[in-house]
Amino acid sequence: MSEQKASLRHVFKTIVLPRKNLLLIGLVLIIISRLSGLVLPGASKYLIDDVITNKDFELLKTLLIVVVSSIIVQATTSFALTRLLSVEAQHLIAQLRVKVQKQIIQLPINFFDNNKSGALVSRIMSDVEGVRNLVGTGLVQLFGGSLAAIISLCLLISISPMMTVYVLVPVIIFGVISLKAFSYIRPIFRARGKINAEVTGRLTETLNGIRVIKGFNAEEQEIKTFETGALRLYENVKKSLTSTALVTSSATFLLGLATAGIMGIGGYMIINDELTFGEFLSFTLYLGFMIAPIVQMSNIGSQITEAFAGLDRTEEIMSMTTEAENPSRTHHMSRIQGEVKFENVSFAYEEEKNVIKDISFEANSGSVTALVGTSGSGKSTIAGLVASFISPQSGQILLDGTDLSTITLESFRKQLGVVLQDDFLFEGTIKENILFPRPEASETQLLQAVNAAHVQEFTDRFEDGLDTVIGERGVKLSGGQRQRIAIARAILADPRILILDEATSNLDTESESFIQESLKTLMQGRTTFVIAHRLSTIKQADQILVIEQGKIAESGTHEELIAKEGRYYDLYTYQARI
Repeated sequence: MSEQKASLRHVFKTIVLPRKNLLLIGLVLIIISRLSGLVLPGASKYLIDDVITNKDFELLKTLLIVVVSSIIVQATTSFALTRLLSVEAQHLIAQLRVKVQKQIIQLPINFFDNNKSGALVSRIMSDVEGVRNLVGTGLVQLFGGSLAAIISLCLLISISPMMTVYVLVPVIIFGVISLKAFSYIRPIFRARGKINAEVTGRLTETLNGIRVIKGFNAEEQEIKTFETGALRLYENVKKSLTSTALVTSSATFLLGLATAGIMGIGGYMIINDELTFGEFLSFTLYLGFMIAPIVQMSNIGSQITEAFAGLDRTEEIMSMTTEAENPSRTHHMSRIQGEVKFENVSFAYEEEKNVIKDISFEANSGSVTALVGTSGSGKSTIAGLVASFISPQSGQILLDGTDLSTITLESFRKQLGVVLQDDFLFEGTIKENILFPRPEASETQLLQAVNAAHVQEFTDRFEDGLDTVIGERGVKLSGGQRQRIAIARAILADPRILILDEATSNLDTESESFIQESLKTLMQGRTTFVIAHRLSTIKQADQILVIEQGKIAESGTHEELIAKEGRYYDLYTYQARI
């Protein structure tokens, strides 16, 4: 994936500007909060110089009322600020997650072939987390802190210009160090997101493949693989913590020097009656109000840097072209007949390594085309081309005379049914999995599909019937049971074009006899492409294409190909002997 940077302008336009009213309210609240916080240092001057010196109880009462009022205002605005902006930040995170998931799910199949599912989960769930520091209190505190620091600086100058100049020197040095540190940290945060995604991806694979791991006694090597990833993550975090620690320790050292200097200068000025004790106390407190936001801003700066790093990675995903954005796909087909024609079609997963080589054939509407051949010959690739999961490098695939690459995927796939060799089922109930293509289907339609695929033959034995929870990927069911649910799902979808990729591969002899009957019903009136290793299951096909090394070696009906005594005859008689 190419690196994409989330520019300040883009972030401002897409994230900050749409929430300008909310952020403006937040800014007003933080200004009120900061100004009310300045009351205490100002009051302390009057307490020392006037109230205590003159024993003025009336002024003391007034000061207490003003200070308590300012504390109430500060607490109220602080609560309102957090409630308002933190909630909106979490709302934005939810919106961004939905947006990124929507983008990812619409990307082409080859994107998923090249990226781990666990890594993509991390991209959706973790990368957008940092925006809470932009829309949440972070960005507003950055502005509010800057404002408080400026007001405090003005008040410091009014008390003692000389002491203020002395303070500014270490503060400026600290600011320069912070800026340098943050520019160094941003790439580290970007790399952290990538490492985190890789580690999460591998961990997801490990948990999904736990039976294989235990079956081969490979726990130790998986533990080691995860440990390596976790240590890479640790090394990355260590780098960012070192940079953050440098900023923090610089603040402690430089601001400590400033405090020590002020003690000396202030003490000297008080002795010489150039400064009252109340003014010195007030200066010290105002200094805290100026420095605290600066130190806080360094922490916020680190959080905002992390937010931008996450947005960089999100921007990479959002800038990718989805399947639907293909400008050539403009033709909408409301009802297809199912006439499929390949004209000199070639396809390669890698450049100049064609898996399909100049293939031409025709599948009439309502016909059954069987694809046979050895593993890796290109059968599944042809099925993928028919389903438009992949597009040919050269040649044309015509659907009812229209180039398939110009038909909108939504209108085409609404009329497509697929039963894959890897019969993927979702966690949930049997009923939910069958209803997946048509959640609005009636109970009658559901039961018709269930009966046609002979699903009731095993669900009747379950206590909860169709409402039985099947576990992740249908782990609680046998291969044959999962396959029949997948077929029932395809029956309910009522497609015009049907692809059966090893649809009977996981079935025992008894289940297969059930399914062969239901498949006959399913295939009636639909253009069907069948990939099968068991050649006995495709005798009735209208045409059989024997695929060898990406080319059609033979074609014809079962009887014609047997009579030829060619490659199909060899495959069929070999299987018959087994």
